[in-house]
Order: sequence, then C-alpha cells, then structure tokens
Amino acid sequence: MTMWTISPEDPGSPVAAALWRAYYTEVSDRWYLLHEGRRTDPAELRREIAAHTGAELAPPRGRLLVGRYDGEAAGSAGVRLLDPATAELTRVFVAQDMRGKGGAALLVAAAEGAARALGARRIVLDTRDDLVEARALYARLGYTETGPHNHVQYAEHWFRKELVSRA
Repeated sequence: MTMWTISPEDPGSPVAAALWRAYYTEVSDRWYLLHEGRRTDPAELRREIAAHTGAELAPPRGRLLVGRYDGEAAGSAGVRLLDPATAELTRVFVAQDMRGKGGAALLVAAAEGAARALGARRIVLDTRDDLVEARALYARLGYTETGPHNHVQYAEHWFRKELVSRA
C-alpha cells in the first residue's frame, strides 16, 4: 500500500530547495500568466529563491515538514512563530502529479501539530485570489477568512484557525 509519510526537514536541504523551487515556479508562473501573459523570468526566479531561503522555518521558532509519497518527496508545509501564541502556515505545496491523494490535508495537519509544539494557540496564513484550490482546502480544514495580519505584496486573502490542544 502506498502512503504518505511526513517528517521534519532542514530548510537548507537539497530536498527542501527542490520543493521550494517547484512551489515558487508554479505560483509565480500562475500569477504572471494570469496578469501578464508570460511565465516567470528565470533571473527573477533565481533572485526570489535566493532571497527566501526558508531559514525562518528552522528550529527553534519554525519547522519545515516534507511529505513523501511512496518514499518520494512530494510536498511541503512550513510554520513559523509570529509571536508566542501565533504561528504562520506557509509553503504548503503538493507536486502536481501527487495531488488528489490526500497529501495537502495531511501536511496542514502536521503543520498544525508543529505549531502547537512551538506553543502556538492559533495559526494564520495568507494566499491569493487565483489560488482557489488552496482557499477551498483551508476552508474545508476549518480555517476562517479574516482581515489582514501582514502586508505581503501578493496577499489577497487571510485565514485563521484556533488550535485546540491535542493533550
């Protein structure tokens, strides 16, 4: 039986870098195709990846989780503390050929567990209008849309969920 496994990963690992590149390429291309009719410029892609290494997802204030399907790295989710009670969910991604296999919900649940372990009582996130699948996932998983909690350039929707202790 093929299954998902989820485990912590060093944000600087080759696995994390490959997933971040796939994630960023997809969301960036999607935005540029929608708004400018073109794909992301390769130089811009390199700059953005270099500028956003994921270091904030390293312990002790964050965690990066990698989902593997049948042993193959296929998705990621990260959390980082914004304050002692609030974690931010970020970099939720499942490779296109692995979608529809339940990985996204498992990654989000694991990220919520990691946020609890960091001491968070709530988790927040932001996303864009065109990422309709992500917005549907978060709503299905109990996230409610709220007002902005940040001023990220491309953020158009903000979500929040209270984390219930699993003790």
